[in-house]
Parts: sequence; C-alpha cells; structure tokens
Amino acid sequence: MSLTLLKGRKFLTVFTNPYVFYSKLKTLQNPFAQNSNLQSPFRVSQISSFSTQFPEYQMPSVTWGVVQGKKEKLVNRVKICDYLKSLGVIPDELENLELPSTIEVMEERVMFLQKLGLTIDDINEYPLMLGCSMRKNMIPVFSYLEKIGIAKSKLGEFVKKYPQVLHASVVVELMPVVKFLRGLDVEKEDIGYVLMKYPELLGFKLEGTMSTSVAYLVSIGVSPRDIGPMVTQYPYFLGTRVGTMIKPLVDYLVSLGLPIKILARMLEKRVYILGYDLEETVKPNVDCLISFGIRREKLASVIAQYPQIIGLPLKAKMSSQLYFFNLKLKIDPDEFAQVVEKMPQVVSLNQHVIMKSVEFLLGRGIPSGDVAKMVVQCPQLIACRVELMKNSFYFFKSEMGRPVKELIEFPEYFTYSLESRIKPRYQSLQSKGIRCSMNWFLNCSDQRFEERLLGNYIESESSGPSFCIGGKLVLPGSGVVSDEEDESDDEVLYKRTVSL
Repeated sequence: MSLTLLKGRKFLTVFTNPYVFYSKLKTLQNPFAQNSNLQSPFRVSQISSFSTQFPEYQMPSVTWGVVQGKKEKLVNRVKICDYLKSLGVIPDELENLELPSTIEVMEERVMFLQKLGLTIDDINEYPLMLGCSMRKNMIPVFSYLEKIGIAKSKLGEFVKKYPQVLHASVVVELMPVVKFLRGLDVEKEDIGYVLMKYPELLGFKLEGTMSTSVAYLVSIGVSPRDIGPMVTQYPYFLGTRVGTMIKPLVDYLVSLGLPIKILARMLEKRVYILGYDLEETVKPNVDCLISFGIRREKLASVIAQYPQIIGLPLKAKMSSQLYFFNLKLKIDPDEFAQVVEKMPQVVSLNQHVIMKSVEFLLGRGIPSGDVAKMVVQCPQLIACRVELMKNSFYFFKSEMGRPVKELIEFPEYFTYSLESRIKPRYQSLQSKGIRCSMNWFLNCSDQRFEERLLGNYIESESSGPSFCIGGKLVLPGSGVVSDEEDESDDEVLYKRTVSL
C-alpha cells in the first residue's frame, strides 16, 4: 500500500512540474542522451559498413546544419565564401546555390575532394561540385563507380573529366547506362575502362543518340555481336549524331566506290574513323590523294587498305615521303602514286625503316634502278624485316640456285614465309621434277597449288585480282583465290586488301 502511494506522489510531481516532465520525456525519447559516449546503434552500423567496404569514404561527422533564421543563414554564407576565398576557390558560381549551414560541413567536402586528388584549380573548373552533399551525392556515387570497375586511384581523374557525375542519381541515371552497355555485349570487366575513356556516357539518355547510332550501324551491315568490342575500342561513337555526322560520312565513302559491306567490316575493326570530321579532314584528304596522282578509281581500294589515311595530316606526310622517295630511290611522282595505291601505309612508314630494306637489296648487288622497280612493283618490300629477308635470300641462292634477275622480276618472293610456303612448295616441285617461275608456285592458294601439281603442267600465268570502282571483284583467268570456297567477292576483296 505504501509503495503504491509513493509511486503516485512521484507521478504527480513529474506531471505538475513542466521542467521535470520535459526532462523525463526527452530521456525516454532518446535513451542515448544520458551518455554522450553512446551513439545510435543504427548510425554505428552504418559507418562501419562504409569503412569496411570503402575505408576512405567515412560518413561526414556533420551532415545537417542547425535550423537558422534568414539573418544567420546570410552570416554563415558570408563566412563560408570567405573560407573558400582563403583557399583560392572562386565562389562566384555558388551565388544561387544552396550551401551548407556551417563551415565545418564545407571543410569536410573540400578535404574529401582533395583526398581524391582534386586540386583547388580542379574545383575552380567546376565549383558547383561543392554544392554536392557527401552523404547524399559523393559517397553513393563513388561507391558505385568503384563497384563497376573504376579503381579508387582513378576516381579523382574521373571527376576531373566529368564532375557532373556528382549530381547524378545512382539508381535513376547511372545504373541504366551501365545496364545498356552490358546489353551491347560490353564485357563486365571493360565497363570501367569504357567509362574512364568517355565518362560523359553516364549523362546520356538511353533513347537518344546512343540507341540511334547503334541502330544505324547495324542497319548498314555491322554485326550486332561486334558492337560491344566497338564500344570498348571507341565509345565516342555512342555520342555521335547519326544525321549530322555518321550518315554523311558513310554516304560519302560509299560515293567513292567503297561497297557498303566492306565499309561495315571496316567499321567493325576501325570504328574510330567515325570520329573524323567530313568537311575539315576527310574531303581535304581525298582531294590531297587525287592531287598526288592517285587515280579516282583506286581511292576505294586505298581507303579499304588503310582507313586511317582519311584522318591523317596527309598533305605534309605525302610531301615528305615523295621528296624522300625521289631523293633516295629515284622514284618519280607517278611511280610514287603507284606505290601509294598498292600500299597506302607507306605515307606513315618511318624513313629509317624504309632504308633498311633498300640497303639490304643494294648490298646484294642489285642496281639502284632495279631496286626502285622492285619497290614500285611490290611496295611491301620496304616494310619487310631485314632478318627474314636475309634468310629468304640465302635459301634462294643456296638451295634454289636461281639468278638474281628472277628476284627483280618477282620481288614478292620476300613477302612469303620461308618455312610455311617457300620451302615446302619448292620441295614438292623438286620431288616431281617441275621447273617453273616463282610467281607460278608461290602466288596461289594451297588448294590451287595442289591442283597444279596433280595436273603436272604449267598453266598460263595471269594477273591478280583487280578492284573496279563500285563493282565486284574481277578475277581474270582463275576461279580459286581463297582456301574458303563459300566466300563472296566482297569478302575476298576485304581479306586481300584490308590489313586489319
């Protein structure tokens, strides 16, 4: 009975004294307020989860400012701006941006960004990043970027390239783009690499430029399974507009005589040519080729063999090479044009490399005039490794015992593999006692060579395949040009002329 009366008096005292009642109520609402050393179990687990997975992403100690009046907000805004100015940050662009209520919060943001590797100059390039909350923006975004394959050490560089990512929503904006890339068959381990090359992809709308560029390329014959590797090699085409850039370039190249199927194969391996500016680079380079004597009907073959040629600083390169060929090899402009038509890569070939092959031939007693003829007939000579040329020449002299005149007439001999083609075929001829030109037993497929051996006769030799502008591959004399019988003419042309 007495215990009941005692409890009733305590309750009456608490109820009648507002201060005591408020203190008790506050204690009940926040049981951790009695001990400042205790924290909310939820907050502890939240911090520990971040520090376990991402040790450098500590949740900010001050995340919310106190409730302030207009005057207090203005005073604190002035203090924060003064603080930023003291660091060298220009806060002009932050005028209409909501800033944190205390300097402590801004200090943590700046320190966090600097820890990632950003400098004050980087912040000044995009000061709006200081308006991003660590808790709501920075930590979730960085955690997701690291999860998809961007290394921690590269996050600062990523933000420098595309600081707008700090404003993005992980679920609404970032994750759909990554899912779209995976749908294009971009390998999971390549996602980080692709985004590091072109981080602006994270800001594109899926139904916009990215989808239309992919759809157009597939419509002209690009294989859907090659889109993923194309994105990995050159993701910038996903941000290239079809109507103003991709389609006009494709139409122009087709007008030069490139079959659309060959162009599609080119794009699968050299998609970066979509980045060449049509008016500023491609058309002037085509005009440059014509001015140096390249025949119009050969333009398609030249581009198919060396697609990069339409994006180079071509006039300077061709002028330099023409002077070199004329000075060192006595090759005139018309002959130089023939060299470019047969091997357009020569415009980018190092002159020191060219001279190695030339000096080797001169050192074997071949007159300089004949060396020039050999180069014009087979420009691939000047790209051959001298070590391999030495081995082939030794076999030619010691085993085959043929005169050097035959090398001058058929310089392509140096372009064939000694072990896999020259030796075995020559030994087959020897076993059957057949005497023939090098062109007859080397310049054909394995199947045609076997047919010739079984026929036990030497058929008349004919010219190789020719490329007609806007048409198909013309094969004079012979029907077998490849080991694969089911290839179309366009595919044969691609294999024989495009070095990819």
